[in-house]
Amino acid sequence: MLLLSVLALGSPLPNLEDTTAMIAERDAVLFEIAFEKCEPEALRRMLDDKFRMLHDLGGRVAGTADAFVENYASDCQGKVAAAYRNKREHVEGSRKVQLLGDWGALEEGHHIFMESNGGGPWVKTGKARYIHAWRWTGETFVLDESLSVDHGPYEGEH
Repeated sequence: MLLLSVLALGSPLPNLEDTTAMIAERDAVLFEIAFEKCEPEALRRMLDDKFRMLHDLGGRVAGTADAFVENYASDCQGKVAAAYRNKREHVEGSRKVQLLGDWGALEEGHHIFMESNGGGPWVKTGKARYIHAWRWTGETFVLDESLSVDHGPYEGEH
């Protein structure tokens, strides 16, 4: 009976090295979906139900995963119609990950934003810092909270 209970809970939180690698992979997928694709269902699967996002320019952007994804779906349809594309480039070497007990991990890093209009060339337009709280489900990490801060124009550095 105890073995079944342990199996039902999933695997324990991986060590810091494995957690960092898993979060780097999840982070890349998250931003590819959020910026370059229009896949609301895929984005929703990456978020905790109680997902919350705070933004230095927009305030509390979302208080639940469903609210965030609903807004995302509307925004991404508008981008498709306008032939606008954007993407995010992680600043190499800026990622810091630390474990949060056996609950999950905190990720912090910097990124650069790029835009292309009507099929034109990619232009680096902005930069920001992000802090993500990732909850371990026993199988994978889901994004529980996102803080997006220090937004500004791209000036050749992060």
